[in-house]
Amino acid sequence: MSIVIIKYNAGNVYSVQCALARIGADAIITDNADIIRNADKVIFPGVGEAGAAMHHLRQTGLDKIITSLQKPTLGICIGQQLMCSHSEEGNTECLGIFPDKVIRFQQPDNTFKIPHTGWNTVQITAEKGIIPQEMNDAWVYYVHSYYVPVGSHTTAVTNYISPFSAAMKRNNFYATQFHPEKSGDAGSRILKHFLDL
Repeated sequence: MSIVIIKYNAGNVYSVQCALARIGADAIITDNADIIRNADKVIFPGVGEAGAAMHHLRQTGLDKIITSLQKPTLGICIGQQLMCSHSEEGNTECLGIFPDKVIRFQQPDNTFKIPHTGWNTVQITAEKGIIPQEMNDAWVYYVHSYYVPVGSHTTAVTNYISPFSAAMKRNNFYATQFHPEKSGDAGSRILKHFLDL
């Protein structure tokens, strides 16, 4: 199996590569279009700012490559957000794989901190998503100030200030707002589940 991690200016690529190595999977980090297109599994990670990330993807042509992929593809954190249609962060037009819009957490009072940082649980809301059914209520790790509201492509929900999309799926595209690579044993199980799709 060939596994590719997309290399771009907002990618959290090496921690994802290390997480895959822990479950015995070798992954190539690349921005080469042919290698990405021919991979059996593609991971699109992200840590950074949506506007700058999308600018880089368009400049390099990676935007068109990602949206044309036919094999299972996993977006992580800002990768999930960039798969959506629009982000409030920098008023950014994104890839449009999911028709959803990304919005910023609004502080209702002083009981919540933004960004949402740390461990929280996921509640599975749909079958055949990225999170195995037996992992309902698993603890996963988050760092984010923006989120995707719950919608028709949501497969798991986390509640912080309000419910939001912890995981999503549309056709061969999967996404998580949390970081599987930082989520310990639960994250390893989720990554292995993705590789087994």
